[in-house]
Amino acid sequence: MTTHARGVPAVADPGIPAGRSAIVDLLVLGAGPAGCAAALRALQLRPDARVVLLDAAAFPRDKACGDGIAPHGLDVLRALGVPDAVAGYSPVDRMRLRTPGGAEVATPSRRANYVVPRKIFDARLVAAARARGAVLLRQRARSVVTGGTADEPVVIVNGDLRARVVIGADGANSITRRSLGIGPNPPEALAIAVRGYADAPHTPGPPEQLIEMTDEGWPAYAWSFPIGDGRANIGYGMLRSKLAALPGDTGGRTVLHGTLARMLPEQPAHPGTLRAHHLPMSTWRPRQPDGPVLLAGDAASLINPLTGEGIYYALLSGSLAGAAATTATPAQAGAVYRRALDRELGRHLRHTALLAGLAGRRRTLMDSAVRAAGHRTELYDNLIEIGLGRGTIPTASVARLALRRIISTRP
Repeated sequence: MTTHARGVPAVADPGIPAGRSAIVDLLVLGAGPAGCAAALRALQLRPDARVVLLDAAAFPRDKACGDGIAPHGLDVLRALGVPDAVAGYSPVDRMRLRTPGGAEVATPSRRANYVVPRKIFDARLVAAARARGAVLLRQRARSVVTGGTADEPVVIVNGDLRARVVIGADGANSITRRSLGIGPNPPEALAIAVRGYADAPHTPGPPEQLIEMTDEGWPAYAWSFPIGDGRANIGYGMLRSKLAALPGDTGGRTVLHGTLARMLPEQPAHPGTLRAHHLPMSTWRPRQPDGPVLLAGDAASLINPLTGEGIYYALLSGSLAGAAATTATPAQAGAVYRRALDRELGRHLRHTALLAGLAGRRRTLMDSAVRAAGHRTELYDNLIEIGLGRGTIPTASVARLALRRIISTRP
């Protein structure tokens, strides 16, 4: 089938059946980490499946992001048969956390993180998916419509691409999500961040990732993550609701760029590298509906509300969606995927929402947590697990924190 997108050359591939009535097994919208993980898992389970990745970009392409790759995401990739996604990049096993109240901790983590520009990371995942048998079409998704019958649905994309199951891994502005009648996150559950590249700081000791929080627009923070090639990924993010509440006519770009420059004065951004992006937080996740249309990654609001981490969630949710699309009937795929996602991340997401709500109302809670983590290695490790992986609050603490949240919301 030869397909066309506005302003994009047609792409033909013999792996796609021809004709409007032809149906592929899985059509994945978006070839980022979530989309590629979905394709990889589907083809891992069913090597003969006809899997198509649809993306408007030509890879390699830049993607505004903090570029941090947590070890949990690498675990998912190894299970998918992709062990070398961060090859050539050095591990960073220290993260320095600073709070506005003066608390600071920089303890080596049990497992190291990596910092790999998304231009490199995503292109490697696309190459792995194509090597596995996925077909990549360069085309922008403009419409997603479900047809057929209740027992044998067919999903039609852009009027002529037909699939038994569609996975929407098309980001914060997902057309797939809108097609399901699900609106965007409200401002209090939607962050906006600006990312740039700068010279890495010259500091003694091993390289470390920095997260520096600020009272301005709390909860908000700046970051500096060394890549290992002399550069660092730098950025600053805050909630859209906090940005909108600022007095005067100050524009969002002025606030984001200005605060980043003020918080990291020794790391001015390289010209032309500053790019803004939205992060739909998991504190407002849409319910995955039944049926043949699934949402993964940012499209499902899978962004950690404490740290902005999303790549691990993208890889894991994409893998789970790919498995459901392959092993369940199209009519049951959504329900199967919803249950799998809840088993893997449900408790963790509920706990991060609880902590984010408390920290947003009482900044001193973050001061206390970071200060205590400086003296207790197991607490530091648990904070990192909650912020970057799938960690949960110890059972004895859940009721106490829930009570605090109730008290903090009383007028």
